[in-house]
Amino acid sequence: MKRLILMRHAKTEPWSEGLDDFGRALTPLGHADAKRTAEEIVALGWSPERILVSSARRARETCAEAAVVFTGEKVRPMESLYLTGQRGLSEAVAQNDGAATLMVIGHNPGLHDFALSILREGGSNDHQASLRLNEKFPTSCVALFEADKDGPFVPAHFRLVQVLRAKDLREADAG
Repeated sequence: MKRLILMRHAKTEPWSEGLDDFGRALTPLGHADAKRTAEEIVALGWSPERILVSSARRARETCAEAAVVFTGEKVRPMESLYLTGQRGLSEAVAQNDGAATLMVIGHNPGLHDFALSILREGGSNDHQASLRLNEKFPTSCVALFEADKDGPFVPAHFRLVQVLRAKDLREADAG
């Protein structure tokens, strides 16, 4: 069985004139959300063996917060993941599909488009998760996909298992 975890970077400081988009940092809420989301991933029994992460600051900081929770993963920063589209993400996953559980931390709209394309090809185990994924892919959002086959990355073999949103986790923790 293979697993793919797609995560959008956590909440960042707003863009402003004079601030380089590549260098935008996480907000305090973003740091907390990244760590809490990683804790939920582990609680569900998922832990990545390898993490592909955009080299943008906000993605690297998201990865650093998550890596505190995960154990034994190998992190691979990739400049090509910065604002890449569906094709670039698919190629990155295909080149790194040796890991049983692979995580990608990146940016919208490409990450959301990629998740939706996998959903269209492979389907879902959970109708509500499909609806949530179709709706939006906010910061710190995670889509968990699973394949029954261990071969090379083929989107049609992956089914959406669950969608996690930081806002939902915060509300559950407060309630």
